[in-house]
Amino acid sequence: MGVSGEFYDVIIVGGGVIGCSAAWHLLGRNDFDGRVLVIEKDSSYEFCSTALSAASIRQQFSTPINIEMSGYGIEFLRNLKRDVDPDADIALHEKGYLVLATPDGRDILTHNHQTQLAHGADIAWMEPGELKAKYPWMSVDDLSAGCWGRTGEGWFDAYSLLQIFRRQAKLRGADIVEGEVSALLRDGNRVTGVTLADGRQFSCGTVINAAGTGATKVARMAGLDIPVEPRKRCIFVFNCRDAADIVATCPMLIDPSGLYFRPEGDYFITGIQPPADRDGECWDFEVDHSLFDDIIWPGLYQRCERFEAVKVINSWAGHYAYNLLDQNAIVGPHPDVPNFLFANGFSGHGLQQSPAVGRALGELVATGRYQTLDMSVFGYQRVRDNAPVRELNVI
Repeated sequence: MGVSGEFYDVIIVGGGVIGCSAAWHLLGRNDFDGRVLVIEKDSSYEFCSTALSAASIRQQFSTPINIEMSGYGIEFLRNLKRDVDPDADIALHEKGYLVLATPDGRDILTHNHQTQLAHGADIAWMEPGELKAKYPWMSVDDLSAGCWGRTGEGWFDAYSLLQIFRRQAKLRGADIVEGEVSALLRDGNRVTGVTLADGRQFSCGTVINAAGTGATKVARMAGLDIPVEPRKRCIFVFNCRDAADIVATCPMLIDPSGLYFRPEGDYFITGIQPPADRDGECWDFEVDHSLFDDIIWPGLYQRCERFEAVKVINSWAGHYAYNLLDQNAIVGPHPDVPNFLFANGFSGHGLQQSPAVGRALGELVATGRYQTLDMSVFGYQRVRDNAPVRELNVI
């Protein structure tokens, strides 16, 4: 079935950081002179995963392509002022991740560390004595080792990066409209256009699904399916007067329990993946305060006794677009519908991988192939084959 309405060479469904990065990268290519439309259902981004994330970047993955994607990502963030926007300010704090392991996790940490070094990451191995010397406030009795990112890891202002991509994509010629996609139209093995809930229609040459937690819904409009659903993640900001001096030297600490914490201004932020029986598909944004009381605070105290007296001063909930297959992204065209491209299921990695994925999508649209990082390992075929690419470091 055809569709009437204004024609765009590329329509991107989802105007978050992935969608806007794709638009910016594509429109900056010398070999692409088409028209790009970005459709975002809520330009306030109130419930956008990017704006509600812990806003960090790391090299400490177990999958080589994830390491390489974040390698490009950190260089991109470092050079934002030079390459993207001279007024850019994302408050990048390159203080590193510190991933800790008990004796049971030492072999996995060793394997991951070797993989990271082999792919150019600047990660230091630390024995318990070295950890205690560098971080005297840390309890290390149960630890076997830790890995710390000397460079290339840290945190930044996620909302600012999103707005920079959005603004600069518009300056390069992208049209960005607010609206919710209600239908995708297909003619045989091609998507021919989109319909919005308000009745507007646009025809297209290519569709990129960058709809975040709504990715499965969008895919189904084209008669396709992906194993992606929203999973709620709660973030807590806490104050600890007895730990004020820790702020200056504290990295993003990843505890063996899955708990994380890092500085946020004069305070700290923290979170943890909920227990499996409390971590199903979720669309609400209600903060689960029992997570902090029952799991997070005891874990904080176990790792640092100076966190005995803490006060939660803010909290919020956001969503991961969680890939049920393997917690890795699904990127690239559908085998049966080659002009429908996925950029979905990042499972918490989307913000830090947005520069690399945006570049990759630009390459696919303009040339039909990857030119820099080969992301074919994240293609849809593995979903069809039920062949997961496991990422061991999911936070």
